[in-house]
Amino acid sequence: MNTAVKNTLITTTSVKYLRWVALVLPIALVTGSAIAFFLWILNVAIHYRFNHTWLLFLLPLAGVFIYLIYKLAGKNAEKGNNLIIEEIHLPGNGVPKRMGPIILATTVITHLFGGSAGREGTAVQIGGSIAAMFSSWFKLTASDSKVMLTAGIAAGFGAVFGTPLTGAIFALEVLTIGKVKYNALIPVLVSSMVADLTVSAWGMHHTIYRIDQPAQQLFTDGLSGLLLIAKVFIAAIAFGLASALFTVLVQQIKEVLVKIVRNPWLIPVAGGIIIIALSYINGKQDYLSLGVDPQYAGAITIQSAFHSNGADTWSWLWKTIYTSVTLASGFKGGEVTPLFYIGATLGNTLSQLLTAPVSLFAALGFIAVFSGATKTPLACTIMGAELFGTAYILLFAIACFTAYLFSGHSGIYSAQRKPAQKRGYIRTKISKYNFITADKE
Repeated sequence: MNTAVKNTLITTTSVKYLRWVALVLPIALVTGSAIAFFLWILNVAIHYRFNHTWLLFLLPLAGVFIYLIYKLAGKNAEKGNNLIIEEIHLPGNGVPKRMGPIILATTVITHLFGGSAGREGTAVQIGGSIAAMFSSWFKLTASDSKVMLTAGIAAGFGAVFGTPLTGAIFALEVLTIGKVKYNALIPVLVSSMVADLTVSAWGMHHTIYRIDQPAQQLFTDGLSGLLLIAKVFIAAIAFGLASALFTVLVQQIKEVLVKIVRNPWLIPVAGGIIIIALSYINGKQDYLSLGVDPQYAGAITIQSAFHSNGADTWSWLWKTIYTSVTLASGFKGGEVTPLFYIGATLGNTLSQLLTAPVSLFAALGFIAVFSGATKTPLACTIMGAELFGTAYILLFAIACFTAYLFSGHSGIYSAQRKPAQKRGYIRTKISKYNFITADKE
């Protein structure tokens, strides 16, 4: 290849990337502004319920209202994040513009009345629908539209958690299990960064999490370092199994509800009643909603899990059950923040059993359970660095990749593409779900 041809190819590639960056800027700005509004109104709704605990009794009616919204106006928006992933893989019916406003409204309703759900699903769908809208306005080709949708995922995810690099890698990694295509990294990263900066410009701030133990105190000598790594590996296996349990539980509860409850609009009623009953069994409302802000002094939250006695032994399991019932019965929001809660509280429990640093293991669980459930170990390792600092990145990687390996073949996003053959693992079946159990050809 002569010099002239090489220069032409370089110029063409540069123009393509500059064009993509120019296209994602308005998408990122609008998405960031929408996410800022979403975070504000969600916070208002959650704290309003804190002061009006009787709203929990209206959760079944709220579920019916959400069902009717999607039945009458949602169309294919009901598929949520999976629709966006499917559209990137194989363009079809498109991502409807109404997806963003509908998921924002129904997520706020879910949290206002006490449903245990997250917010990443909402953010991703807002970003995806805005990207689809701009792609339509710009009359982009199918190839360019795929890049814009990926950028929309990155903008939503990066902005809602304040982790722009994670948002970019997550958007690329979540599409296909075990495979990352970096051809669109530059526009996707720009989109995530601009959306995050836009949220900050609107005055919205994210929760800050800290690991108490300085890294140098954890590795006083070679033996202590090896022992700590061994404990991290053991805990990571538990984190992966917790991810698998969550994925299976959501699927199975959904199937059971469909079989038992014949009328679809009664499924959220059943789910709401179960959540109310669980709250009375526990005698507290700690496992409702996001689990980020405390409803009262001493409440179990993600932040409390970073401290000794900040979680009950089975807090992680209760949150798993609450969130599985909420999502399986049709309430909206997402899974990621509850997965943070599950991971942090499980890490708290395991730190007691393994005599390990509490805040470190809460942080490891925070990212590792998420890694196993979404099949995005690289993005979750980076999230650990963005949230907790780079000093622990080796432990983050061990936890996230180990949890990924022990979390099974299926994650929370059914539209994720799976490699035709995964080499290196013995496959066994538990019920009808496949789980990775060992490293062997």
